[in-house]
Amino acid sequence: MTDLQAIRFEPKGPGGKLELWPEISADALIAGKPVQRGHNYFTDPSGALTAGVWDCTPMTTRLEPYSVNEFMLVLEGSVTIVDAKGHEETIRAGEAFFIPKGLPCSWKQSEYIRKFYVIFDDPSGMKPQNPDALKVLKFSRTGPAGEGMSAMTLPDRSIFEGPVPTQHVYNYFTDLTGQMTAGVWDCTPMKRKAMPFPRNELMCILEGSVTIADEKGRAQTFRAGDSFFVPQGLVNSWHSTEYVRKFYCIYQPKVAAAKADAAE
Repeated sequence: MTDLQAIRFEPKGPGGKLELWPEISADALIAGKPVQRGHNYFTDPSGALTAGVWDCTPMTTRLEPYSVNEFMLVLEGSVTIVDAKGHEETIRAGEAFFIPKGLPCSWKQSEYIRKFYVIFDDPSGMKPQNPDALKVLKFSRTGPAGEGMSAMTLPDRSIFEGPVPTQHVYNYFTDLTGQMTAGVWDCTPMKRKAMPFPRNELMCILEGSVTIADEKGRAQTFRAGDSFFVPQGLVNSWHSTEYVRKFYCIYQPKVAAAKADAAE
């Protein structure tokens, strides 16, 4: 990508249009003849990471190991994920969840669904030591009950203009390679200087608002209910005049991870 910029995810695709995607194989289905559409807003240079919006008519898939690591924010409709033990987890519009690669599960969808997604098709070949311990991770806006969110340590305070913010985080998922993470984060008002972004990140704003400005002077404001993607390498600043809470899904290649700051 030669012209990096923050990408606003439109819930129904660019201009309200989604492309028809290939049919899902009948061998993968128990019920339904689903029609799926989508738009991929971002693909990283390696091709391992993709992010976009997808919709689909009702279907139920066969129980089999999930083939990728995937973060999802449901925009419309609902889905129930059934694991090999028969446990069911239902996710509805407005809720976020994560399915780890290798989890044996069935996707049971009785109604139309639309979602944002971030997929890491991990090519490492690494396998979980205990596949039976894998489960669907349903995100809470405040972290798990009884645990909550932890205060973050900000090692480089020179990147901020004005007061140093207070940030909290709860990380729901880290993949086996240590490159993909997903969770919930919050922050008091913050003005961060322009700097190259060290990771790829989808941000789903739950509370507050933020303005992202790049080195070409393009500024975009994102408010509660908006989702946007910041690609690795984009020189940008962050300016929020109010408290902000977000779901996040990060893909940070190992080389970049070794150099990254803990701050935004």
